[in-house]
Amino acid sequence: MGRSRVVVALVAAWSLALGAAGSAQAGVGLPGVVAQVPTREKVVFITIDDGWNHDPEAARILLEKRVPVTLFLLPQAISYDTGYFTRLTEEGRASVENHTVSHPDLTTLDAVGKDAEVCGAGERIEDVFGRAPKLLRPPYGAVNDEVRLAAKACGVKALVTWTHDFTTWGETPPTPRLKAGDIVLLHFTPTLAADLERALGAAKAAGLKPAALMPHLKAAGLA
Repeated sequence: MGRSRVVVALVAAWSLALGAAGSAQAGVGLPGVVAQVPTREKVVFITIDDGWNHDPEAARILLEKRVPVTLFLLPQAISYDTGYFTRLTEEGRASVENHTVSHPDLTTLDAVGKDAEVCGAGERIEDVFGRAPKLLRPPYGAVNDEVRLAAKACGVKALVTWTHDFTTWGETPPTPRLKAGDIVLLHFTPTLAADLERALGAAKAAGLKPAALMPHLKAAGLA
């Protein structure tokens, strides 16, 4: 039996088991959903999604300022300029995690579809970067227990959403006051460099420093 069929069978079996156990036990043993990391350290977490716009100015900022950043990338967005992202991982402090294959609302898909999107993206990212992603950012932040089941079957340790979105969608959004443990969401859009500078400025104003996400999730027992 192929890997996808095995995963689908496991998800189906787990779904049946959850139904029998009842809603009170529905989340037991599943990877958690994290919007903010509990920590006493004065740190904030910068994350960037998708990967469609490969802005050299944004890359320059990340590399020159040595910003620890987590990239939740779509495989197709990586494929037409892989070197842009491998430079960030090899010369900078970037790590690459899972954002699915085609950015669907995972809650609308059946088990086969969830597997194709999550496991499929993980395999393609591992092929490019030599490391299987352990974090998943579900598109639109859409999560339910079935999504968490599928994520677990694909080796995901935590599903990461966000505390504040600093992306400029048409008009520049108000800049929130950041707190320790906040997860900042950005996107690879034409405004990324400006959005990144705004996020870094907000972190500095709050007395916080960008930090690598995965080690802090592990330290908090969340991954």
